[in-house]
Amino acid sequence: MEFFKRTPRIQFLETRRYWYAVSAIVIVGSIIAVFVRGLNFGIDFTGGVVVEAHFPQAPDLERVRDALSGAGLGEAQVQGFGTAQDVLVRLPPANEQAARLVTEQVRAALASVEAAIEIRRTESVGPQAGRELAEKGATALLMSLLFIGIYVVFRFQWKFAVGAIVAVLHDPLVIIGMFSVTGMTFDLSVMAAILAVIGYSLNDTVVVFDRVRERLVQMRKATPTEVMDTAINETLSRTLLTSGTTALVVLSLVLFGGEALRPFGVALLIGIVVGTYSSIYVAGALALDLGLSQRDLMTSEKRQETDGLP
Repeated sequence: MEFFKRTPRIQFLETRRYWYAVSAIVIVGSIIAVFVRGLNFGIDFTGGVVVEAHFPQAPDLERVRDALSGAGLGEAQVQGFGTAQDVLVRLPPANEQAARLVTEQVRAALASVEAAIEIRRTESVGPQAGRELAEKGATALLMSLLFIGIYVVFRFQWKFAVGAIVAVLHDPLVIIGMFSVTGMTFDLSVMAAILAVIGYSLNDTVVVFDRVRERLVQMRKATPTEVMDTAINETLSRTLLTSGTTALVVLSLVLFGGEALRPFGVALLIGIVVGTYSSIYVAGALALDLGLSQRDLMTSEKRQETDGLP
């Protein structure tokens, strides 16, 4: 199945300098946002007690806070969650016995605001478990980046490998920056989405690079830029079909999956867009600017023969 009847001839890499600037601005902005605003870590990482309550009508959050404070829960964080009728209450970590008591206190306090409330979800994670999950999540991310780096170094010539590794680092930073700016909950599901995006982006990059290697050998009289553009255009149909169908599934998850799955879906959706972009304007463009040529794919014997030609 093809998206285009004819292979397009879009000159992608003529504008790569502008896209370098865009990527640099986004990455620097993401890093600044993380240092200034931080991430809104979920209970998976921070530990604590979370209670999700549904009110028949949109509640006054100040009344809810006052009720919790009056019940001795002044440290509770109250925020809207999903619809206007849903409220999320977060409290600091507690041991298992104290967590059950705190949950009942929250239920009673909310009932004083509206007797017909519905408690839809309660979660409790201890502080030690939260720290362990955060450490294991960070370790999983770092290890995946390490092994992907090793793979691309052995899979491709080093100029390809540099572009692929930078693209793999580029995509998670953009996602993390977006979550920092928007304040969306960053939990284990988002970490899983980032790992999935890394694999998705690398797969897209490998498809493009494989076609580039084929065309570098076949198009001997073409410039490296022409070869790269040809390879990207020839894989563009596959890229759009893959990205488009995946994005439709993820979009349905964002719209209809509920609040618990929304951060996961948003991270995947951002990753699909950014991963497709980075395979062209980060991985491909960097390999080109590092001086990629037909000579890089020749064996040492073939290079000697070429060097001996007049």
